[in-house]
Amino acid sequence: MPVEITWWGHATCTVEDSGTRVLTDPLFARRLAHLRRRRGAPPPPEAAVADVALVSHLHADHLHVPSLARLAPGTRLLVPRGAPRQVPGLRRLAHLRLTEVAPGDEFRVGDLLVQVVSARHDGRRLPLGPHLSPALGYVIEGTARTYFAGDTGLFESMAEEVGPVDVALLPVGGWGPHLGEGHLDAGRAAEALALLKPRSAVPVHYGTYWPIGMDAVRPHEFHTPGDEFVRHAAAYAPGVTVYRPAHGESVRPEVTR
Repeated sequence: MPVEITWWGHATCTVEDSGTRVLTDPLFARRLAHLRRRRGAPPPPEAAVADVALVSHLHADHLHVPSLARLAPGTRLLVPRGAPRQVPGLRRLAHLRLTEVAPGDEFRVGDLLVQVVSARHDGRRLPLGPHLSPALGYVIEGTARTYFAGDTGLFESMAEEVGPVDVALLPVGGWGPHLGEGHLDAGRAAEALALLKPRSAVPVHYGTYWPIGMDAVRPHEFHTPGDEFVRHAAAYAPGVTVYRPAHGESVRPEVTR
């Protein structure tokens, strides 16, 4: 069976490969602090079914304890090294098999090999957390090699650290009208494609959450990153096929092995 990727919104995806389900940065909430889900229904219960869940960094829209609590007993959970000390709620998730990881680590789940790679992002538990845990990306290797970038900016060693990949899940936006350092917008994500040279790409981390009361502030930053990524990718990496699923939609990128 080819790799199947379902985008649930924001950075939450299910990657199904070789009979194993991998869930990225689970976020199932309608509202998170000042953010409200503005597009796409909250993921259905089956979205929480996974063999392993990957957390890229400690920001609450990526490490969301109530969403992790919905995972089935026995689910393996990979989190950045040091996360349980900074996010005490993780220690209450006794029904999960939690493993702390750092760049360079590898972990086998079923027939998949999960490799941990670096990201360039402020991965603290905001607003006051110290820099004690790394921000991470993951490469999921089975039938395909799928790169989940988490949240990251461009960095010189990206292609070297990630290695050859078939599918790249790249952030192309955010949840507010401004993207600071350590993020990819649609243009920089297309530049990342030119470095990584995957066969296929799926844009994520856009068009889902937006601050309450800010609908009229730079609304194009909410609505257009997916389309802009398609346009920029055609210019920077014309050999890459871009799949742009709607919320809850699944795609099966072509993989040649």
